[in-house]
Amino acid sequence: MPLTVEFGGVRLGCAYRMDLVIEDALVVELKCVDSILPVHHAQLLSYLRLSRMRFGLLVNFNVARLRNGVKRAVLDPP
Repeated sequence: MPLTVEFGGVRLGCAYRMDLVIEDALVVELKCVDSILPVHHAQLLSYLRLSRMRFGLLVNFNVARLRNGVKRAVLDPP
């Protein structure tokens, strides 16, 4: 899903693309990497801040059990 960013009165259309957005409340970022790195978590947090959503999931499919590849993120309310 495209994420439009506005900065200093300039609108940057489709600056970022979120993998999944569920019910305008949950951002899901999908990965298939050896391990989740801090940069992946930072990407999810950036999407949450820019979209003004509170809840996110980071899902890594490159694990033996999928539940071991799911990390959640929650932003404090403003």
